[in-house]
Amino acid sequence: MKVGICSLGCKVNLYESEFIISLLKEKGYTVVDFNEKADIYIINTCSVTNESDKKSRKMIHKAKRNNKDAIIIAMGCYIQADKEDIEANILLGNKDKSKIVAIIEEYLKTKENKKILYDLTKVEFEKMEITEFTNHTRAFVKIQDGCNAFCSYCIIPYVRGGIRSKKPEDVIDEVTHLVDKGYKEIVLTGIHTGKYGLDINASLEELLEALVKIPGLYRLRLSSIEINEITPKIIKLFRENDIMAKHLHIPLQSGSNKILKKMNRQYTKEEFLDKIKILKEIPNISLTTDLIVGFPGETEIEYKETLETLNKIKFTKIHTFPYSPREGTPASTMADQVSPEDKKRRVHEIISLSNETELSFYKESVNKVFDGVIEIHDYDIVMVHTTNFIPILVEEKIPNNTIVKVKITKIDNNRVYGQILEIYK
Repeated sequence: MKVGICSLGCKVNLYESEFIISLLKEKGYTVVDFNEKADIYIINTCSVTNESDKKSRKMIHKAKRNNKDAIIIAMGCYIQADKEDIEANILLGNKDKSKIVAIIEEYLKTKENKKILYDLTKVEFEKMEITEFTNHTRAFVKIQDGCNAFCSYCIIPYVRGGIRSKKPEDVIDEVTHLVDKGYKEIVLTGIHTGKYGLDINASLEELLEALVKIPGLYRLRLSSIEINEITPKIIKLFRENDIMAKHLHIPLQSGSNKILKKMNRQYTKEEFLDKIKILKEIPNISLTTDLIVGFPGETEIEYKETLETLNKIKFTKIHTFPYSPREGTPASTMADQVSPEDKKRRVHEIISLSNETELSFYKESVNKVFDGVIEIHDYDIVMVHTTNFIPILVEEKIPNNTIVKVKITKIDNNRVYGQILEIYK
C-alpha cells in the first residue's frame, strides 16, 4: 500500500514523521510524496498558532482531494487539542505514534474509525530511534518531549504534556548509530530541550559532554534553548569544543520586562542581556531568536523597549510572529489586545531590522575561513553550512556529505558566496 506523509510545524514533528516513515518501510509499505495519489495519508499536525490550525485542516482536506477513498490519519498537537469536526478515519494525539503500523492494520481489519487520546500528564517518554534520515548530511535526534513552562500565550504544554526525557544511554546509542551510518551533523531537538533530564536525574550539560566524545561525530547542534538554561558548563563546552556548532537559537519573545512578566517568561531583559554578553565572547558565534509582537498590553512604549533590546543584542536573525490568541491560554482573555494593524506594522519593522543584522553578520564574515559539510540542493546548487550556520554557495562540484574548508569571498544580493580551500573527507 502507498502512504503519503505530511509533517507540519517543529523539528520534533519532523523527527517523529521520519520515525514513522522508517516503521512503514520496514513493514513493506511504500512511502510516496504527499501530493501523489496514495492509499493512506498521514498528517502530523501542528497547533502552535491559529495559522498552524488552519494549515493542519488544509492538509487534511488536501489528502481527501488527492484520493477520496484513502484512509486519512491525523495525528499530533492539533488532534491532541481535541478539536471538533476533523474529517479523518483515525485521530491520534501525541502518544502511540510509534504504534502507527499496528493502528493502521487494526483499521484495515475492522474499518472502524478511532480517536486515540491520552492524558499526557501521566505518560512516559515514548521511545523512538531513527537509523536513517531523509537529509543525508544532517539528522535530528529527539531527546525530550513536553513542557512545564506554561507561558501565558502558549498551547503547547496542554497538547504535549509534561517534561519527559529519553534516557542518556539511548540518546548516545542513537547518535552513535547515525554517525556510523555516515551522518556528519546531529541536531538535538525537543519541545523544551533545556529541561532535558529533569525527570530522570540527568542534565543537558552532562549529555552534551558525553555526546562530543562519540568517535567520528563531526558536529553537534542544539535546535533551541532558553537563556536561563544555558549553564556555565554549556558555555564552556561551546567555547572550547569545536564539535559544538557555534550557533544558538534562544527565544527572547519580548524585550520589555512588563511584557515578559505578562508572558510568564522566567527571566528579565537584564538577565537576558547579561548572558548574551558572555555568549558573544565565543568567537564567530551566531545567535538567533523568536519574537512575538503585539502581545496584549504591548503599547508603543513596550514595543520601543523591545526594539532597543534587539539593537543591543544584534541577533543574526529574528523569527518574528504577531501575537495570535490561543483558546484555552491565559493571554487569550487578557485586556488591551493590540490591533491587527499595529501587529502587522511591528512585524514588518522587526523583519526589516532582522534583514539588516543578518546582512551585517554576513559582511563581517567575508574573508573568514570555516569548515562545513557539502549539501547538494535542487538544481545542483552546492551549499556549505558553517558551524555558525552561514549558508555559503560554492561553484565547485564536490560530492554531497563531504567535509570542506571554505573561505567566504563575497555577499551579493543577500547571498553568501565562498571558495573551497581544502577537501577533508
